Amino acid sequence: MATERLQLAVIIVSWNVSEHLDRCLDSLRHAVNSDGVDARVWVIDNASRDATVETVRRRHPWVQLRPQTENLGYVRANNLGIAEAIEVADAIWLLNPDTLVPDNTIAALLGFMRAAPSAGLVGPKLLNPDGTLQECAFRFPGLSQAAFSLGSVPDRLYHTSLNGRYRPALFAQRNAFRIGHPLGAAMLARTKAIRDVGPLDEGFFMYCEEIDWAWRMQRAGWERWLVPDAVVTHAGGASTRQARPSTTAHLWESRARLYRKHRGRLTRALVAAMVRRSFGSRRASADSDAWRDAYDRILAAWAPGSLGRIQA
Repeated sequence: MATERLQLAVIIVSWNVSEHLDRCLDSLRHAVNSDGVDARVWVIDNASRDATVETVRRRHPWVQLRPQTENLGYVRANNLGIAEAIEVADAIWLLNPDTLVPDNTIAALLGFMRAAPSAGLVGPKLLNPDGTLQECAFRFPGLSQAAFSLGSVPDRLYHTSLNGRYRPALFAQRNAFRIGHPLGAAMLARTKAIRDVGPLDEGFFMYCEEIDWAWRMQRAGWERWLVPDAVVTHAGGASTRQARPSTTAHLWESRARLYRKHRGRLTRALVAAMVRRSFGSRRASADSDAWRDAYDRILAAWAPGSLGRIQA
């Protein structure tokens, strides 16, 4: 006799964010029960040194806890959860531990996905802890977004379509709208779409993996949407703030891989020239070995010999 599938699997990857995760799981359990959703939650802990594992075991025994003996990185850890969840659930929600999920959000996301069978990836509206809108949906990055990231374009243009942003008015309405990709903090993926394009690319240790996933889904014919009726509060950067030089290096190494997979030779070459100029200058004035090492990693990732095309 076939086992009935879950409506939702939630996967949370944690690293030294015990208090954030505790609050997230409290909100998630209440939301799941309030929305009447048949769901299961996985926590993949990346060898935290704080009380994360003990807190989950003591306060949230209903969670499927998967403690690791080493930091696998965000992508590999998520894929561990995806490998289990894809066998039992129709939709998989990758959720950051520094989020709070109110009632009706899960119902809104799942309801939209049921009504839009071509939607492969769906994101909620994200709010900062003070209630202001957090940028959470973007166009796919190209030359202009790289220039903004490197500080080469006036700040007054930062929140415009030139930098891949969508108009704030779209987030204030109730209607869902098509996007390039959602922010990875709370993205819901259809299991059929995951089977179609595969899990997250483990070539990304952290950062850009959601953009790559969305790009692959686009090429396979799956749509990506933002649902303003679904709201999640996101603190942002609770894990990544802990290691700034290293995370800066990871970000730009991941961007190099992303452009190699999805942008043409000319765009790759132009962005690489900007990156090498910017980070070469920063390396020359770096005030610590940690920052010099981070800049060396970035420059190596964007070196001319490192920019060959990767098969998407």
